[in-house]
Amino acid sequence: MPLLKSWVETANSADTPFPLNNLPCGVFSTADSNARCGVAIGDQIVDLAALEDAGLVSVGETPVFDLPFWNDFMDLGADAWAELRSCLITLLSAGSKDQTTVAHHLVAMDGAQMHMPIAVSEFTDFYASRHHATNVGTMFRGADNALPPNWLYSPIGYNGRASTVVISGTDIIRPNGQTKAPDADTPVFGPCKRLDFELELGAIVGTSTPMGQMVSVAEADQMIFGYVLLNDWSARDIQAWEYQPLGPFQAKAFATTISPWIVTRAALEPFRTYGPPRDTALLPYLQEPGPMLYDIDLEVQILPLEAPMPTTICTTNYNQMYYSAAQQLAHHASSGCAMNSGDLLGSGTISGPTRETCGSLLELSWGGQEPLALNTGKVRSFIEDGDRITLSGHAQGDGYRIGFGQCSGAVKPALPLTR
Repeated sequence: MPLLKSWVETANSADTPFPLNNLPCGVFSTADSNARCGVAIGDQIVDLAALEDAGLVSVGETPVFDLPFWNDFMDLGADAWAELRSCLITLLSAGSKDQTTVAHHLVAMDGAQMHMPIAVSEFTDFYASRHHATNVGTMFRGADNALPPNWLYSPIGYNGRASTVVISGTDIIRPNGQTKAPDADTPVFGPCKRLDFELELGAIVGTSTPMGQMVSVAEADQMIFGYVLLNDWSARDIQAWEYQPLGPFQAKAFATTISPWIVTRAALEPFRTYGPPRDTALLPYLQEPGPMLYDIDLEVQILPLEAPMPTTICTTNYNQMYYSAAQQLAHHASSGCAMNSGDLLGSGTISGPTRETCGSLLELSWGGQEPLALNTGKVRSFIEDGDRITLSGHAQGDGYRIGFGQCSGAVKPALPLTR
């Protein structure tokens, strides 16, 4: 598909993340207005609440865009999603008869504040990159026991905390927790010393299922409204002490950052692709009816406090994942677990086959044994106070790109200990 031309001139640049082909969904406010739904186009935001009030956009029986989340609209289902996208493409295309009217309802991005795009119902994080799982398993359990016996058959995940999912730009406070040195008899409590990021893609579930209902992979795919960049901040030393036998808990619960724009499934449709080959056949309920992954280039940068420029420390692609979001959602619902509009599913760390394609510092520094050199002359094994971690990504089309914006957070010192 070529670039769709818009009368919003900044949307026609080959390097804008937000061409007319994209139209990602976010929530924004300005100095004189409340938080409400908007769509990105070039360097502007389309105020959907204003378009709805003017009668240029209408979906459902009641207004759904003068709200600080997309949940109500998502719950209307895939037909409404397609209707809105078609309407917006018509309104924003070059030669649109409504250009003058719509132009009055554009807000400059640099004058807006972004907010969480959804009210997160539940958060589940998966462990779905074979390269990441093998690397981490090797470090934690040795090469012979790197992959658990169920890993090649089932998407492994854990239920996280919706309460600490935050928008890009939110500062992250270094967590306190229990850790135990290998030569110590007992654990101690204090600030995490091995703080890490995890490069992930988050899938936003748009429609709900009742308790007891399974969904196929194809049905799960249709339930997904769109995707965000996701940083699953991780306290590795806390994790190493607590993860057996039930997996991560406090090591992951303190913060998860997402990008402000939801890139819709419809915008990513031209970039579908198959993942790596499998050595073991999946059970029928998990088998893909077609390509379920996307060709999305991803990058991670680290910017130490007062450093003149960031260092790119990871470049990889979402097509490396062993399980897609649709397979993860189908597995999640397979027990009869009810899924809700606004559920957030983390892909798991996205790592490739080489060191520079690894999506965590744990892998990039190989557990701290091989510190990473930054372009400032400093080195990093794990994140230090003041460091800013920024995830970015896009799918490259014919003369355009489908971008996610940035997913960024700076680390602040741990809070003082209380007795």
